[in-house]
Amino acid sequence: MLDHYRMFADYNRWANRHVYDAAGDLSDAHYRENKGAFFGSLHATLNHILAADRIWMKRFTGTGDAPSRLDTILFDTFTGLSAARAEEDERIAAWIAGLSEDDLAGRFTYTPVSNPLPVTQRLAPTLTHVFNHQTHHRGQCHMTLTALGAQSLALDMSYFLRAPEYRHYAD
Repeated sequence: MLDHYRMFADYNRWANRHVYDAAGDLSDAHYRENKGAFFGSLHATLNHILAADRIWMKRFTGTGDAPSRLDTILFDTFTGLSAARAEEDERIAAWIAGLSEDDLAGRFTYTPVSNPLPVTQRLAPTLTHVFNHQTHHRGQCHMTLTALGAQSLALDMSYFLRAPEYRHYAD
């Protein structure tokens, strides 16, 4: 099971890099334009993904800064947000690399942002949720980029598995 989550951490980093590369080609006005995604603009959606990851990593590790709201704008500049995203992706991958099968089977308790009642659940399905959440919102980013006229992105897992540096997951 560990290899499964290591693959998701690598895929997450790879897909985020592609989204940020495409977003970096936009004008600031287009980057901030509300295109109807759940959080409106690409700027707000990318901030949300990072905010959610920081919230989850704080829950998992007990360390790091985590906002108290899911719509927090952590970085107003694309450059700052992009650097923070890359750093968080490395943090996620390093943390997962240090997990054991026992850790994955274990339980943890956290308090949701949206409801102050503690929740206890197993780690493995929660990690699946974290990576699924990213994929969900990256899909919104892809829609936003497409609506803004950016070149279409190939973010499917199958493309990731064909990349030379990640082919070992498919072998």
